[in-house]
This record gives sequence, C-alpha cells and structure tokens, in this order.
Amino acid sequence: MAHKRGIRLTRADRIFHASVNASLLAILAILVVPIWSTITLSFRPNDFIGSALDGMLLAPWRWSTAAYEALLGHRAFLTSVFNSFRIFCQGVATALFLTVPLAYMLSIKTLPGRKLLYGLVLVPYLFNVGLVPNYLLVTKLGLVNTLAAVYMPGAISVYNTLIMKSFFEGIPEELKESARIDGASELTVLLRIILPLSKPILLTIGLYYGVHFWNDFFNAMLYINDNKLQPLPILLRNILLSSGMNEYVEVNAFGEAPIAAIKAASVFLAAIPMLAAYPFIQKYFVKGTMLGSVKG
Repeated sequence: MAHKRGIRLTRADRIFHASVNASLLAILAILVVPIWSTITLSFRPNDFIGSALDGMLLAPWRWSTAAYEALLGHRAFLTSVFNSFRIFCQGVATALFLTVPLAYMLSIKTLPGRKLLYGLVLVPYLFNVGLVPNYLLVTKLGLVNTLAAVYMPGAISVYNTLIMKSFFEGIPEELKESARIDGASELTVLLRIILPLSKPILLTIGLYYGVHFWNDFFNAMLYINDNKLQPLPILLRNILLSSGMNEYVEVNAFGEAPIAAIKAASVFLAAIPMLAAYPFIQKYFVKGTMLGSVKG
C-alpha cells in the first residue's frame, strides 16, 4: 500500500512493521485464547475425556448444550439474572439522574461558589473515607438487604462527572446564552438544549455505570444477605468456588452437565449482556470519550 503511494519502505521500516504486526497478533492470541477456551469448555459433553488443551479443539459434533440448559432451567440462576438486570436499570437511571445536574452545575463558569463546589466534589475522590463509614451509612439509611445498597454507594462517580462536565463545557456558550436571554431557566437550558446535544456522553457514561453495576460483587456481598436478592456476580462466585453444596446454591443440582462446563457456561452467560450492548453504542462511546477528554 505504501509502495503504491510512492513511498519506498526501508529494510528497517519493514522490520518495524513486521514486529508491530507480530506483537498485535500475540496480544490478540492472549485475548482470544482464554475466551475460546471458556466457550469450548462450556460445551464440553459428559463423556469427554482429555486435557483442557484437547477441549479447546472440540469438534462441532462433540459439543453439548447440557450446561446451558441446566443453568437456564435453574431457578436460582434466573433469579440472579433478574436481580442483576434490576440493579443495572435502576443503577444507571439513578446515576445519570444525579451525575447530569452535578456535571452541569460544575460546567457553569458564572455559578456562585463554583470553586467551593468543585472542591467538595474532589475531596472525597482524593481521600476515600474507607469501608467502615460507608457500611455505617448504608446501615443507618436502612438499605441493607435491598438492591439499592448495591448501586447507591456508587451512584455518583467523580471521574464520570468530570468527563461529563468537560463535554458540557465544549457545547457552544452562545446556545446557552441565547436561551437565557429569552428567559429560559437553567433547568430549561439543561433539558431543552444541553441534553439533546449530549447523547454521546450520556451513552458513554451510562455504559461506564452499567458495566460497574452489572459486575459489582463487593457491595452485593457486603450488604445483601437474602438469597432471593443475590445478583449474578454472587451466584457466579459461588459456582466458581464450589463443586458441591455452598451457602447459596448446590452446583450438583444443575443436573448431569459437568461441573467444569457449568462454571464456564456461567462465566460466558454473565458476559453476554455487556458484549451485546457495546457494538450498538460503540460510535457514541468513542465520540463521547474523546469530546469529554478534550477540556479539563
């Protein structure tokens, strides 16, 4: 390609390009091999005999869906997926509802006390108060054994707020001023002007929050004791750490499927929602991240 454009590559350039391509292929293999290994392991049949490496080369006629049928037919798995879906939807909605006004206020340069507000936002981000105060706060608010205990402690991310603030600052000030001159309040400016122009950053930050809430394991383990409210990460942890009975689910109750296949299938099923959502918002994700990072 470079030769057709009249650019002659030197021997050193060819060696450099070859080394870059080889490095990228090696990185691709490092990423793909574990995923492929997990997928093939999840389809392992009962009568499979061989090593893990042999399992990566399973022929299509040797695959079995017993592990997926066992998981999707088990009440505990379906309940945990439903709980994670509720946490995802409620968490993203709550986080955006709180983050958008805060980011917009920080983006208004003429806001009285803006520097003080900015400092109040940064101090907790730079100096974490620790686990015990957070636990006491959640307990005092009566959120223990509720799904809100999973997403409320992380409902506002300072990092996400600063990215959104930078995006809002990149919107032409003339649009905001013209609306204010016409008598629009700041709430009207936010709802009628800012948000319609902020679809990329809203989807980007929503994805950040969504991935965090979907995979959140620590808060669920800390604040939820009711088995009926346990989200998918907790069930996944119990499946991966157990080969029999544990405090939440009996792995052997998943049927005749091999335990190793059930573990692999549970990991793959847990990753599918985020893998399926990303391609649809990828273009907004890249645009929102770049525009939100231009100004600091």
